[in-house]
Amino acid sequence: MTLAVKRLIRDVAARVPELAHVKPSRILVVAGEARRASRATIRPAHFKETGRRGGRGGRRKPLIQIKGRKILYVITLRPRWFVDSTPEQRVATVLHELYHASERFDGTLHKGRLHQRLPRGRYERRIRAMRDRYLAVAPDEVVAPFSHRGTARVRMWLERPGSSYRVGEYGGRRLYTEKQLFQGLMPMRPTGDGRGRSRQGRKARADGRRPRPEGGTWGEVSGSFERSREEGA
Repeated sequence: MTLAVKRLIRDVAARVPELAHVKPSRILVVAGEARRASRATIRPAHFKETGRRGGRGGRRKPLIQIKGRKILYVITLRPRWFVDSTPEQRVATVLHELYHASERFDGTLHKGRLHQRLPRGRYERRIRAMRDRYLAVAPDEVVAPFSHRGTARVRMWLERPGSSYRVGEYGGRRLYTEKQLFQGLMPMRPTGDGRGRSRQGRKARADGRRPRPEGGTWGEVSGSFERSREEGA
C-alpha cells in the first residue's frame, strides 16, 4: 500500500499545479504508530532555520537514503488512515501532507502553510478543492487501491530515526537505509456511509464527469492493488 501511495504522489505531481514542485523520488512513505487523532504526518529532512541537516546548538538530523538517494521528506501513514478513513479521505490526507512541503522542495516545510499560521479551516478548504479537481481526472488504477478492504502490505521502520541528535553526544545510528525498513501488514477497511456523495455526484455530472463515490470503490480495479502487493508496496 505504501507503494500505491507513491504512485498516487507521482500522479498528483503531474496533474495538480499546486504540487508540481513535488519530487516523488525524494519522498519515503511508511506506516507507523498512532499519533493523537492524526491520519498522517510529514517529517522534513532539514531544519527550518538553516535549510540543512545541521541546526543550531550542534543539533543534526539523521540522514535517510533509499537506493542511494537522499530522502527529503518522510510521510508516515497512521492507523486512522487505514481503518478510520474513506477512500477520498485517504487521498485528501496525502495531498494535505504534500501541501506542507516547501515549494523549493528542499527538505523544509512551507512557512506560510503551518497550521499555526494558516487556520486549519482555510487549509482544509484548499485541500478539498485540490482533491475534487484531482479525483475528477485521476486514473482508476491509481485510486482504486484506496478502497481496498482486507490486509495491506506496507513499508515500516525496523529501526526508526529520531528527529535529531546533538553532535558529540550521540553515539547511535546516523544513516538509515533500506536495511532499517521491513514489509509489515496492516488491516485496512474503508469507512463512510456515502454522505456528500450526491452533491459531488451532481456537480460531476453537471461538468460532464463521472462522479467519484465517497466511501465507494472507484471501480473494481483489484488487479492493480494485487500487483502492488506483489511488488512490495
